[in-house]
Amino acid sequence: MSLFTLGLNYETAPISVREKLAFAQHELGPAVAELVAIHGIGEAAIISTCNRTELYATVKDETSLLSWLAKSRQLKSEEITPYLYRLPDRDAVRHVFRVAAGLDSMVLGETQILGQLKDAVREAQEAGGLGSSLNGLFQKAFSVAKEVRTDTAIGANSISMAAAAVKLAERLFPDIADLHVLFIGAGEMIELCATHFAARKPRRMTVANRTLERGQTLASRIGGDAFTLIELPNRLPQYDIVITSTASQLPILGLGAIERAIKVRKHRPIFMVDLAVPRDVENEVGALPDVYLYTVDDLAEVIRQGREERQQAVVEADVIIERHTEEFMQWLDNRALVPTIRALKDQAERLRRHELVRASKLLAKGENPAAVLESLSLSLSKKFLHAPLAALNQADAGQHGDLINAVRQLYHLHDEE
Repeated sequence: MSLFTLGLNYETAPISVREKLAFAQHELGPAVAELVAIHGIGEAAIISTCNRTELYATVKDETSLLSWLAKSRQLKSEEITPYLYRLPDRDAVRHVFRVAAGLDSMVLGETQILGQLKDAVREAQEAGGLGSSLNGLFQKAFSVAKEVRTDTAIGANSISMAAAAVKLAERLFPDIADLHVLFIGAGEMIELCATHFAARKPRRMTVANRTLERGQTLASRIGGDAFTLIELPNRLPQYDIVITSTASQLPILGLGAIERAIKVRKHRPIFMVDLAVPRDVENEVGALPDVYLYTVDDLAEVIRQGREERQQAVVEADVIIERHTEEFMQWLDNRALVPTIRALKDQAERLRRHELVRASKLLAKGENPAAVLESLSLSLSKKFLHAPLAALNQADAGQHGDLINAVRQLYHLHDEE
């Protein structure tokens, strides 16, 4: 079986496609278990974030991955094929190293993807999806990521999505200190955004979450208050800025709710950033004249600022990644030799033991030790040489050259002077 990666990301597919192929956290384990139950798939792992969905697997035929992915998302293969990349063997290894190091991210050098990758690996491990090949690949990826971040300036001057959201808000509003900010959700991304906005000291910050306790935990850290999502429609008009990132598979803010909020606000503008995939805010909301709605894809231009300053770090990181890709491919090649080496050693051991038993019986009968040793050595030589000699004698004419070279290399034979 060969390593293979099938996936799409923010560069190959718009958010409208990525959200259709996204997996919620609770779906990852069962999905991996489904994958490895398919004939021809040995190991598997899935990473799904707002910017990518990728399947890593050892396969006999990669078409089984495409068929499963489309079916699992209730889509047709031809609907998603134009947006996918297919990376075999070395390309798959290099890709996961770049992903782990933050080189394949919208935010160049960001560290969040490494944690997401580790979460995906843990889910795959618990679901029985990891064997020696993928486990070795991911552990190597984590090591490569650490070396890249230690030895290059890839993370310097990095503009995160959270920081980009603040920058965009400041383009619309002169002073965030006069505003009320609402964070919907209480996950890692919302926490990052809340931290950045808190630094601007807005007049009020509130966390809306499915469970009040978790929302209050985050609110207490940023000096805000909290309420449950049930209250969202009635409380929404109070806020000038809305940042949302939940794990909901359906939008939690529809066109009607936003229209009502705008009416109550007497058409004062609302700045909204939807960082969720699938999206939390219905796409039609962006067409409202008093709503400034941005998705993760809309933040790309702001985020790309400063990338030029880190291009030298990218070059240096790619050198590191290329070296480790070569090392890992060598490791894989060596692992592929293990069964053959083991079988060869087992065969030699069987021959040795058989002849040793035979020689011991002859010595026990009182045979001449010198004659027994001579017979032992001759018999071992004949048996060890039988297979290569038979292969040479029975080979077709077209195979002679390759077999002769192989035998000479294996037995260190040299042409006579």
